[in-house]
Order: sequence, then C-alpha cells, then structure tokens
Amino acid sequence: MPFGLALDSFPMQVLLGLYLGVLTGIVPALVCFAFGFSFKYVTGLTIPGLGVVVLGVAIAGINGGLMAFNDPTILQSSNSVAVITGLVVVLMLCFYAHAQGDKLGASLPKHFSFKRLRERTLSKDVVDFVGGIGQVRVPVVGTVADMEGYPPLPADLREEITAVDWTFPADLPLHELERRFEERLRSEFDVADADVQIDEQARATVTVAPPLSGVSKRVPQGKRAVSLKAVIPTGVARGDEVALHTAAGSCTGTVVAAKSGGKKEEKKAETPTVATDGGTPEAPAKTTAPVTTGGEGRITVATDRASAETLLDATEGTVVVTARGTRREFELLSLLRRTGNRMRRVTLRIDGPLDGTTIGETNVREVYGVAILAVRHDGQWVVAPRGDTALSGGDDCFVVGPRDKLSAFAEAVA
Repeated sequence: MPFGLALDSFPMQVLLGLYLGVLTGIVPALVCFAFGFSFKYVTGLTIPGLGVVVLGVAIAGINGGLMAFNDPTILQSSNSVAVITGLVVVLMLCFYAHAQGDKLGASLPKHFSFKRLRERTLSKDVVDFVGGIGQVRVPVVGTVADMEGYPPLPADLREEITAVDWTFPADLPLHELERRFEERLRSEFDVADADVQIDEQARATVTVAPPLSGVSKRVPQGKRAVSLKAVIPTGVARGDEVALHTAAGSCTGTVVAAKSGGKKEEKKAETPTVATDGGTPEAPAKTTAPVTTGGEGRITVATDRASAETLLDATEGTVVVTARGTRREFELLSLLRRTGNRMRRVTLRIDGPLDGTTIGETNVREVYGVAILAVRHDGQWVVAPRGDTALSGGDDCFVVGPRDKLSAFAEAVA
C-alpha cells in the first residue's frame, strides 16, 4: 500500500465502517423519524428504544439484528470491524432521528384551521416577558383620524387618545388585539365608534368618532338629571350612589357628572386592568377614570321625578357617598379562577356546528367540556339557558370552562 495502511488494518476497517454506516443508515433514520413522529403525534406515547433498534437494523438489511455482536463468523471475519462499526453508526442515526421525531410530535399543535393560518401575529421583537407571561405595549402612532360621517374630534379628546399606551397579552392575534383596543376606547372615552389597525410592530392607527351625547347618555330610562351646588368628597366618580341632603329635603341618586375644586381639573385615577374573558390575563395598565379632587363644586345626579323636583327647589346641599356593597359578580369570577376555570365571550359562526341547534341537542358540556352561562339570541340575553335554548350563527355566548377547553370550543364554533 502506498500510504502504509493495509485494507484489512484496524483504522481502515473503522473508516470503512463509518462510510458504510452513514451510507446505509440514511433511509432507516428517515423511517425512524417518521415512525417516531407519527406515533407520538397520534397516541402521545414514545416508541421504546428496543423497537427503534430492531426497526433500524432490519431496514438496514443486517441479518440477525443485535445478534451480529455475538455471531462468531462475523466477529472472526476480516471485515468484522467494518460491519460492527457500520451497525453502530446505523443505530446512532436511528436513535437520533427517532428522538427528533418524538420531540416534533410532542410540540406540534394538533388543531389546525385555515382561519388560524390566516391570522396575523405580532413580531417577537416587540414582546416583553414579565413573570413568564408575554406582554406587548401598543401605542398610538400618527394623528388620531376623524371617522367619516361624524363630526371632528374635540382637540382635548384627540390629545388624550393620542397619549394612550395600553398593554395586552402578546399571544393574541392582531384582529383580537384590534377588537380589544376598540372596546377600551369606547368604554373609557365614551366615543360613538372606533376603528383600530395594529401592525406587526404593535403600532396602532386609530380612527374615532366623537361621543354623540354627554350626560343624557348616562341617564337611565325614567330618571331625571339634576345639578346641585355642594361640597363634594374626594374621589367621587360616575356611577357612585350618593345621598343628597338639602333644606328642601333629602333624596338619593346616581352620579352622572361631578366637578370640584373650583378651577382645578379633575384628577385621573390610575387603576389596573385585568382580563376576565378566559384568555391570558392582561398586564397591569394604567387607565384614566375621572374622579373629583374634593371641595366645593357642582354634582349632577340621576334620580326619580319626585326627588328631582325636591332638588330643583334647593340652592345647595350636602353629598354623602353610600356604600355599594360587595360585587357578587367579581366574587363569582374569582371563585371560577381559583377552581381553574375561565370565562370567555364567543360569537357562534354561521354554518358552524352549533348553528340551528339547541344546547341540549349539541350536548355542549359532554362534547366540548364547557358550560354556557348566557346566550344572546335574537337580540335578547338569556341567563342560565336551558337545554331547549336555540342557538344560531351570530349569537353571543358567555362560556366557562378550563382554558384549553375554551380555546378548543372557540376554535370549533367561532
């Protein structure tokens, strides 16, 4: 030999075995990868190592499988080192391919839909992780545009909306982020309508219609709104229940507007926001709720007709804020969360599996593992619906259940 190595020498036999092992191990490795992935994805179980060994060696065409190590004719032949080395290489490739297939089968989602594939998502560069939960801060970019067909926005309201910088869960698709952003604009600024477009960099372009009414929008049907000069406690906000004591008499009402402190502006109460729809909880974000600073001012309350006449005869009075008591709905949500359940609002899809059926016919509890607490059908809300309650495409449902069950239910019917 020119290089001083005989073909039957140990180094050459090892190199030959490596070459043959790689050459013959490609197909067995691919088969083990596909078999391991399929078995894990379908059944959730892992193929035992012995099964991988037998499968890989059998496909490679090595007669006798593991018995090759104990066969004297192979061990004593001139090519025994190359054969055993090739066998070991084939086994290592099969083990590695099987492990990768098993890992892919465990991590790959089992539910796909064209709707989910079409959903736009945020860029990973804008996601912040706080306590292991992904969050994204969505600022308003550019000028807040006026909505066609509505009057222009007041300058102060435009500035407040431009300064908005809210935080949302980062695992939501963009269309859901846009919907939540629009709902918060309507609830916190009382705007008539809002349209929000959010790009992959979490930048919001906002078009808003101004509020169509002020106090009248917050006065319940059958009530009257009356303003009165009084000393107003600090922290009074819209919706508080108050008792008014005047020289003409006393009455109770609900605050619809209040201003105190003379020329001082009302301060903004910073309160955290928490998601209650079953999705990932939103990170604490500062919201603006106008409250009084305390002192002399004017307060407008919604009250019944007789009390309104009493207040009209008074020049000024005393304001006493009454206790609202325990909010049972918040206690219910807390109890559900402590037991591992979440609540979510789901809009049923037209031509979906629940369209044109009843709750009892679809057997929602057993099939989907969730319970429907309320349904809005034909414009009417039904709380604690019975089994004969009809369901149609476009109906809104409040559903409670474990988070994974809610996600599967929403994916199937929404």
